[in-house]
Amino acid sequence: MLRKVMTLPSGRIAKWAIVAIWVALIVPAFLLAANLGDVEKNDSSAWLPSNAEATRVLDQAKKFQPAETLPAIVIYDRPEGVTSADMAKAQADAEAFQGIEKVVGPPQGPSKSQDGKAILTVVQVDDGREGWDGAHTVVGEMTTIGQQRADGLGFHVTGPAGYASDSITAFSGGGALGMITALVVVVILLFTYRSPLLPLLPLLTAGGALVTAEAVIYLLAKNAGLVVNTQTSLILTVLVFGAATDYALLLISRYREELRRHEDRHEAMAEALYRSSPAIIASAATVAVSLLVLLLATLNSTKGLGPACAIGIVVGLLAMLTLMPALLVICGRWIFWPVKPSYGSVGTARDSIWTRIGTAISRRPRIVWVATSLVLGVIAIGMTGLKADGIPSKGQFTNEPQAVVGEEIQSRHFPAGSGDPIYVVAKAASAEQVVTALSGVPGIADVAAPMVKDGDVFVLGTLEDAPGSKAAMRTVEQARAAVHKIEGADARVGGSTAIALDTQHSAARDAKVIIPVVLIVVFLILALLLRAIVAPLLLMATVVLSLGASLGVSALAFNHVFDFAGADANFPLLVFVFLVALGIDYNIFLVSRVREEAQLHGTRQGARAGLSATGGVITSAGLVLAGTFAALGSLPLVFAAQLGFTVAFGVLLDTMIVRSVLVTALTVDVDRWMWWPSKLFTHHDDPQPPAGTPEPTLLIAGS
Repeated sequence: MLRKVMTLPSGRIAKWAIVAIWVALIVPAFLLAANLGDVEKNDSSAWLPSNAEATRVLDQAKKFQPAETLPAIVIYDRPEGVTSADMAKAQADAEAFQGIEKVVGPPQGPSKSQDGKAILTVVQVDDGREGWDGAHTVVGEMTTIGQQRADGLGFHVTGPAGYASDSITAFSGGGALGMITALVVVVILLFTYRSPLLPLLPLLTAGGALVTAEAVIYLLAKNAGLVVNTQTSLILTVLVFGAATDYALLLISRYREELRRHEDRHEAMAEALYRSSPAIIASAATVAVSLLVLLLATLNSTKGLGPACAIGIVVGLLAMLTLMPALLVICGRWIFWPVKPSYGSVGTARDSIWTRIGTAISRRPRIVWVATSLVLGVIAIGMTGLKADGIPSKGQFTNEPQAVVGEEIQSRHFPAGSGDPIYVVAKAASAEQVVTALSGVPGIADVAAPMVKDGDVFVLGTLEDAPGSKAAMRTVEQARAAVHKIEGADARVGGSTAIALDTQHSAARDAKVIIPVVLIVVFLILALLLRAIVAPLLLMATVVLSLGASLGVSALAFNHVFDFAGADANFPLLVFVFLVALGIDYNIFLVSRVREEAQLHGTRQGARAGLSATGGVITSAGLVLAGTFAALGSLPLVFAAQLGFTVAFGVLLDTMIVRSVLVTALTVDVDRWMWWPSKLFTHHDDPQPPAGTPEPTLLIAGS
């Protein structure tokens, strides 16, 4: 029964039915997927848990502010000094800003800097249902007004609204990202198969899977409260294209083998599906379940990313095990043109690079795995230099948008925190104590007069340092410590810097909880697949070692090559989940084949045969996945560049070194103990041939 289910897409009639079903799904999915942007929540305050202090302050502060707002800080500057005409223009602009939809209340200012070279105006922008998208529209209209009749007067919009607008502009490269990702897949598949036609099938199938996944995510976000943002959409794109194409590569490789053994292509596909499906399903299950563990996160953005990407993996798996084989069987052998696998032909792996690597490793396996582990361990030490404690606002971009330029100008002429204060909400009876406590906090440049309403007091404090910076976060921590001591005040500190600080704390908590759970889940999946305990433990150890080395290299690159200002607090957790889950993928592909060969030839020879049979396809799969994640670097966002670099490097390290060298050497050295306590453990290998004895020829079809 299981074999019939697995091989259903290879049926002579079923293949047409499967294609028809997918077409019927994809057509309406296109319409739903196009609306995914309408349900995205890109404002960082929406990502925090409801019990975070900054979140609770947002709710309490609504009685003092017309709406939940983002301050847009408008900066004018003239190096030789602003004129009376400049001040008049700034005043006229402020009045014009009030006519823009979603601008809340009258602007604060304009006010001239003490050195007379800049002007500052603060405009409150409604951060309601549309979030950052609404701020982007408002900032665009403000920029149009401010740049008119400027006569050499510099104009920039910065602050939270300015950064939100520039973030949306940066994220708008998502369409180009999809095209770049598809191009990467096509180029690598052309190089792998040397066929101009074959790459079209994985590309079309992965594209259909992505659209279907986006439609499902849209429905869940609209009707089930799933939190998604633009970052989720971008990661989903590269993950689905990369992972789904990996599954296609494994299936196509096995199908090509079976076409040499079976004259009927339907029989060849049935055997290919039966042989490759367990490894592909186990691989996808590992990634999907690992991603679902992110539901344990307190950050809503992380919690939403997990199920969204898991949906992408599952839909990609279904597409590659149903639609892809149906299309391959419909097309026939000609899809492999010009090198079509003919019935009865045999490919030999004796002279392949992977056979030579396996033979070399088998001579001194212990020396190889010990030396490789030591080198990776030394590299992993570099991860201690990873600055994953948040990225200051002006360090979030790889270019210099107007918000960054505006903040730099503002910090030269005004207190860096002007226009984006921290604020305290407390009981009205404690107003004087709150003002006194806040005034005594180092890093607070000024404290505004308290506002009292309905038994509560609202106090604003201007930061000396740039909002979101490490220094500003320390000030928020000190302010909280100061006002929390006031007995009976029930005081809480909020604002954009407080939101960044609480995000950082939530990310640290999420990492502590989620990482151990993911490790346990991955171990259980591997144990069930391999029916062993030793092999899963060793495979997990190799992947964790690879993760450490990847983070070590990344830390060095971020600090000394790219000169990034830091890394997002959530960065280590996301890298861990992706690299551990995806790294285990390739180990599953390899060790599943090794186990299959070990049942026939013993573990030592099975390790060499497994490497010879899967080396090429796993390397190609690694190149595809690394290429798709590297495409994130096309976005002018530091977070995207960092995630793309680290995952791409980690995948390449895993496929080129960890999987091919370290895992193979461990398997040869540990021998049958790899499979303890399964029945395969009792299968004794043939004695190792004396040195100098020629290796037996390994005939691996399709290699």
